[in-house]
Amino acid sequence: MTRRVTAASASVLLTVALLAGCGSDAGSGGQTEITFWDTNAGPARTPIWQHAIAEFEKANPTIKVKYVGVPIAQAPQKIDTAIAGGGTPDVADISTSGLANLVAQKALEPVDERIAANPALNGKFNESLLTTVKNVVPDGKAYIFPLSTNAGAFWYRKDWFKEAGLEPPRTWSEFFTVVDKLTKPSENRFGFTIRGGAGSIAQMLEVVYAQSGITEFFDAAGKSTINDPRNVTALEKYAGLYKKNTPEADLQNDYVKMVAQFDTAGSIAVMQHNLGSYQDHIKALGPDKVASFSVPKSDSGTQAVLSNPVSGVGVFSAGKNKEAAFKLAEFLATKDMDAYIAEKSGVIPANTDVQGNQAPHIAEAQRVLNDPATKVLQMPYHLPEFNEITKTWAEPLFQKVLLGQLSAKDFLDQFAAKLTEAQAGYKQRNG
Repeated sequence: MTRRVTAASASVLLTVALLAGCGSDAGSGGQTEITFWDTNAGPARTPIWQHAIAEFEKANPTIKVKYVGVPIAQAPQKIDTAIAGGGTPDVADISTSGLANLVAQKALEPVDERIAANPALNGKFNESLLTTVKNVVPDGKAYIFPLSTNAGAFWYRKDWFKEAGLEPPRTWSEFFTVVDKLTKPSENRFGFTIRGGAGSIAQMLEVVYAQSGITEFFDAAGKSTINDPRNVTALEKYAGLYKKNTPEADLQNDYVKMVAQFDTAGSIAVMQHNLGSYQDHIKALGPDKVASFSVPKSDSGTQAVLSNPVSGVGVFSAGKNKEAAFKLAEFLATKDMDAYIAEKSGVIPANTDVQGNQAPHIAEAQRVLNDPATKVLQMPYHLPEFNEITKTWAEPLFQKVLLGQLSAKDFLDQFAAKLTEAQAGYKQRNG
């Protein structure tokens, strides 16, 4: 009982503290005070934002910024509560994964005109990231200044590749050849680890569409492309790795289990994930044993990559000092601050002027993303049903595909029907 009361009290106190730190007001000494919410606060991220805010205050001595850290698990509820109660922050860091909900509540200011009017920002954002930002909302406007994104990456054992005289694969044919050559079950070595458990569908989609080279989730009529015959063939090849070039236990693989096999057990040559796991691999294996290569090109030469959620900063409509809020948001998106935030966070900066002094895996991912020939397949984050379809419905059926209990074609046909229905509903609701 004591623990319950303490937890409830702590939650109430946090809510009160956050709401007390909302909004904007005139600070001491004639300063304008605004509030910034970090919606993924923690030991790794808080110092990054605090440094960026300090730099802003140096450049804008008449504006005082109050930093409020909100743990990521609590952020959506806290923001919704603040919107309902009329006590939003002035500025917050926001991801496209939650952007549609905020725009639906008319909580954010559009930023297209601000970008166009700012020489330091106009034309400086990666176009595919801006497209991702605009695609998740019905009106096609930008409601955040993009700061960064993640990217799919294939982590590999450099030492094993060197021993075998192999180079990182550039095409999918080379990929399947390489993982086959590095598979030695008698030595408990496998060329690949497949994600068969929680979180499997995004990685499956990345491999399937990258192989097929198809660059749209829906055709002009709104029909899902996921069951295109080229995708069916691609999924058959991917699922064919299971138990042949992967451990049998991969059927239950989530992120933690994959990392354990790759980093700790040392039984995997190639692991598919994203840039975010860099520090885990370096800490466990060291820079001499691990590196990454980008998602391979299709055999036809198309470089197709999935869009990842874009992180940025948004200005809340209920703020009293919007000009100061916009100044902060724009400052964070400019070249020098975006470079700092991206470098310290280990992600790809959205500002294409950011170059140099980047870790090799970041530089390579940015090169691919900024290449005009790269086709970014926009994930349908705009569909409210997408998470439910991919996680609750699709994950168990994908395991049946791996086990040979369901054909790749039947699985993708059912998948396509669900996505097509969801897309039709979205179009009907939003015109």
